[in-house]
Amino acid sequence: MKKIATGLFFVMLHAYCLAQEPIKKNTEQNNTTTEQQLENITNNSEGAETEDDSYLQLLEQYQKTPININTASEEDLKTLRMLTPMQIKSLLAYRNLLGELLNFYEIQAVPGWDIVTIQKIRAFISTDKEVNIINTLQERITGGEHTILVRVTQTLEKSKGYQIDPNAGKSYYQGSQQRLLVRYRYRYKNLLQYGVLGEKDQGEQFFKGSQKQGFDFYSAHLFARNIGIIKSLALGDYTVNMGQGLTQWMSLAFKKGSDVLNAKRESPVLQPYNAAGEIFFHRGVGITIGKKNWEATAFVSYKKTDANFVAGDTTITQDDFVTSLQTSGFHRTKTEVADKGIQTQLVFGGNFAYKIYNLHLGVNAIQYSLKYPLLKSTEPYNLYALTGSSFGNYSVDYSYTYRNAHFYGEAGMTNRGYTAFVNGLLVSVANNVDMNFVYRNISPGYQALYSNAFTESSTPSNERGFFAGITLRPTDAWRVDAYSDFYSFPWLKFRVNAPTKGSDYLVQVTYKPNKVFEIYTRFKSESKSINYNPNNNVLSPTLPQPKQDWRIQFSYKINPTYTFRSRVELLWYDKNGLAKENGFLLYTDLLYKPLLSKLSGNMRLQYFETNGYNSRMYAYENDVLFAYSIPVFYEKGYRYYVNVNYDINKKLSLWGRVAQYFYPNKTNIGSGLDEIQTNHRTEVKLQAIYKL
Repeated sequence: MKKIATGLFFVMLHAYCLAQEPIKKNTEQNNTTTEQQLENITNNSEGAETEDDSYLQLLEQYQKTPININTASEEDLKTLRMLTPMQIKSLLAYRNLLGELLNFYEIQAVPGWDIVTIQKIRAFISTDKEVNIINTLQERITGGEHTILVRVTQTLEKSKGYQIDPNAGKSYYQGSQQRLLVRYRYRYKNLLQYGVLGEKDQGEQFFKGSQKQGFDFYSAHLFARNIGIIKSLALGDYTVNMGQGLTQWMSLAFKKGSDVLNAKRESPVLQPYNAAGEIFFHRGVGITIGKKNWEATAFVSYKKTDANFVAGDTTITQDDFVTSLQTSGFHRTKTEVADKGIQTQLVFGGNFAYKIYNLHLGVNAIQYSLKYPLLKSTEPYNLYALTGSSFGNYSVDYSYTYRNAHFYGEAGMTNRGYTAFVNGLLVSVANNVDMNFVYRNISPGYQALYSNAFTESSTPSNERGFFAGITLRPTDAWRVDAYSDFYSFPWLKFRVNAPTKGSDYLVQVTYKPNKVFEIYTRFKSESKSINYNPNNNVLSPTLPQPKQDWRIQFSYKINPTYTFRSRVELLWYDKNGLAKENGFLLYTDLLYKPLLSKLSGNMRLQYFETNGYNSRMYAYENDVLFAYSIPVFYEKGYRYYVNVNYDINKKLSLWGRVAQYFYPNKTNIGSGLDEIQTNHRTEVKLQAIYKL
């Protein structure tokens, strides 16, 4: 009786908060927090966008077959990447104590689950009663969905690389201007998926020259879950994610941002891979077995990777070697083609995890063997760089939940004895106050391939720091997020000729009184040191370069069909210094999404103006399904884009996109082989998805 009364009470009290409109299945629009996180990742990596769309594919699948909140395991809930460890533990404890949730609105009775969290994940979960159907092998093989995706992208203006005479003896782009992606995928719920992918970048050849086999990049995978004691089985291409990213983390992972609670890495160790990125994945076999409180994973991978190859030279070494591993995936020029697949990489490793009550313990290990040794240049900042043809990483990861506190971390070590530590503490101080603390201490000699921990640098190495963040929710309409991060780099870095310190602060206030209006304002301040030597002195001084950024963005749902959104952003770089630059950005969006209509779309008009590249800005852009764009903006110009989606029928859907830069005061755009002799650059993208 108490169970029924609790459910009815929360239905009557809060239904108006969550039932103002039907759920809209739309993976093209990410929530505001995710957009900001992706912008931060791109900014931190200086414009390098991830091509791994596995997370977007997973969310689209969960919209079709939502996670049943009454039967979901802890691992299932982790894959959403929208819940804190304490919220997951709280839900499991609530189910154990009171049984299954009666309906969707009862979720608000779970301690720690607020309105904002529920609105964010509501499209991906359900409380429907599951029909007891045995998932036989035949059902998994025949009961899923087959899809074929074809995407073509082209820049209309010809750059210099396509106009050079091949007989002139200069570097040029050997292939066509089109980028082509073809992907076939079969998926049965989240239990079985397989598929193949082919991709060529702009400028790469297709069925001729160096690419007589067709696409420049091929990928294939088969991934199965929950086959008795086998929790995961990966054949072909897959990713590995262990601990807190010190040893290995190949999937998408967020860092500092407005969601200060999203610092902990959480994911199953093995994940399927069928994206267009050519670097961050393994190719081979992986398996996870588990029973009750323990779980073990083993994997082996062998693949060819791009590298800068140097033939043996008696002045350096008589043996062949590589100076670096390439990550661009481009094979457009003769030099890029020569570097393709020249390095071979054998990788094997594993994980063992044990859980008892609220304690998790894991042991991780990975070993690499390369065909050619890595030898870096003799620059001082390369003193601790990854070298040799054989190296490994080993770690222990752990987490423990006690009441309203969750402690987690990872302690790692290389085969050469260099150490790394990342430790965090999540605390729910009150129902409307959460805090997160992260300490990291990573020695300069700690080096790891394909790692991604919660650090200021893009890779975990040569860093010490302490992060403290807080989220306040005074009412359901107001939210305040703030953090401070203090860090230091004990050794030199590229373009930084001395040990340095830095700091980073952010405060964001969000007001969302209802489901049709949202506004947030954000101020961010950071200071990092780089070499600054405009007078070409003998010794290049290293000076702090402070940067402040203020942003205000709002969104208003005019009616069920139209949504209006706008952003204003100001940036000050080295405000009172010798390298002073300012930046300004303004854009306006209009989103068109009528209910039960085959046609939808969105558009943006944007103006930006900065004094140079140091004051550059980034802004998330909507794109075709399973894609997004985060271009860089600097100097003075305009940009617009238009996206259109039309569902011809239940099997065939089409997308189109046109985006253009326009610089009124320039006569050419870009540099090198990418230089265009006009003041505008236009990109066209077409995509079709057919369900077999």
